[in-house]
Amino acid sequence: MNFIEEMTWRGMIHDMMPGTEELLNKEKVSGYIGFDPTADSLHIGHLVQIMTLVHLQRAGHRPIALVGGATGMVGDPSGKSQERNLLDAETLQHNVNCVENQLKKFLDFSDSENGAMMANNYDWFKEFHFLDFIRDVGKHISINYMLAKDSVKSRLETGMSFTEFTYQLVQGYDFYYLWKNKNCKLQLGGSDQWGNIVTGTELIRRKGQGEAFAMTTPLIKKADGTKFGKTAGGSVWLDKSKTSPYKFYQYWINASDEDAKNYIKIFTLKSKSEIEALEKTHDEAPHLRILQKAIAEEITTRVHSEEDLKSAIAASEILFLKGDEAVTAFKTLSEEMFNDIFEGVPQTEISKEGLKEGFEIVSFLTDKTNFLPSNGEARRALKENSLSINKAKVNDSTIVSENDLIGGKYILVQRGKKNNFVVKFV
Repeated sequence: MNFIEEMTWRGMIHDMMPGTEELLNKEKVSGYIGFDPTADSLHIGHLVQIMTLVHLQRAGHRPIALVGGATGMVGDPSGKSQERNLLDAETLQHNVNCVENQLKKFLDFSDSENGAMMANNYDWFKEFHFLDFIRDVGKHISINYMLAKDSVKSRLETGMSFTEFTYQLVQGYDFYYLWKNKNCKLQLGGSDQWGNIVTGTELIRRKGQGEAFAMTTPLIKKADGTKFGKTAGGSVWLDKSKTSPYKFYQYWINASDEDAKNYIKIFTLKSKSEIEALEKTHDEAPHLRILQKAIAEEITTRVHSEEDLKSAIAASEILFLKGDEAVTAFKTLSEEMFNDIFEGVPQTEISKEGLKEGFEIVSFLTDKTNFLPSNGEARRALKENSLSINKAKVNDSTIVSENDLIGGKYILVQRGKKNNFVVKFV
C-alpha cells in the first residue's frame, strides 16, 4: 500500500512539504503525531490523526504516538482564542495513561519491523533546564520567524503569554529529539499544526544540519456548518464513561448523506472499491442509511467492542419495535441505556410511595404525573386506544405498579407515536 496514494483518495492531505512522497517511496519511515493530554480521554476529533497513523503503519512505516506530558503543561495556542488552564503533574500523568490505552486499540505495538511506538515528551523535558533550552534551542529560531506563525499573529491583539509563545519551540524540539534519537523524519498533524510542525523541520535543519518532512490533514467540517465531533451535550468521547456506546453509535448514524460520504473514507479501513459499492447501494435507497450504518458499525466496534455495538444497535431499534417484542425489550433496558435513549424527552419526578399498591391509570396520567391535563382527556385517550406504558397498550382498568419500573426507577408513557413522557420515581 502506498501511503500518499491512500491518503490522497481518502481526501486526507491538506499540506505536504516537497520531498515527502519521495522519502516515503524510498525507505521505511518513522512518522509521529502528538496528542496533548488535556483530558483523560481522546474524542472523535482526534480520530483523523489516529487513522493517519493507522494508514502509515498499514503502508509499512513505523508510527510514533507522542503523548505530550510536557507540552500539556504549556498548552497549544493553535486555534485557541484564549489561554487554557494549566494542569498539575498528577492529573497530566493520569490523562497520559488513559490516552495511551486508547491509542493501543488502533495501532499494533508489537516488536515487528513497523511496530508502533509510544513516546512522552516529559521524558526528555523533565531534566531540561530553562537556561540550557534557550541557549541550545532558542538561539536557532528567530523572533521574526515565530511571530509570522498564524497561531501567534491571531492572538497579538488579544494577548498571548510567554508560556504559549514558546509552545512552537517546545513542539519543534520534540521533532528534533525524535529525529535525532528515533530516526523520525516525518511529522503529521492537522492543518492548524502546520506552523508548529515546520518549526520542527527548521530546527532540525539549523541545529542538526538534517532534513525532515511534514504533512497535514484537513480539518473536518460538517456540511451544515456545525462543528464536527460536537453535539448538544458536548464532545463525543472515546471513553464510554463520558460518551456511551449508544450515543457514540448514534452520532454516526445521524450523519447527513453528504457527511457520510466523507466520513466513510476518513474513519474506516474499507477499500476504495468497497466504498464505491456502498455509495451506489446507498444512493439507490438513501432511507436505509447504508453508509451511516457501515461507518457506525466499524468505528463503534474498534473504539468499544462487538458486544457494545450489538447493544447500541438493539437500543437504536427498540423504539421501532411493536407489541410483545417491544414490551419484552423495554423490560431488559438498564437505567443507563434508558437514559441514553430518552435523553431530552420531557419528564417528571414523583414519589415511589403508593407504587407498591399501584396507581389507577387515570389518576396516574393526571394527578400523579400531569402528563394529561384532566381526567376527561385521559378517558378520551384511553377510549382512542392511543396510550401506552413501556410500549404496552393500556386501558381504563390498568394499574401502574412496581412491576412496570425500568431500571428500578423509570416508566415511559406514550400517547400516539411521537408524544413521549418519562416518569422518574424517587
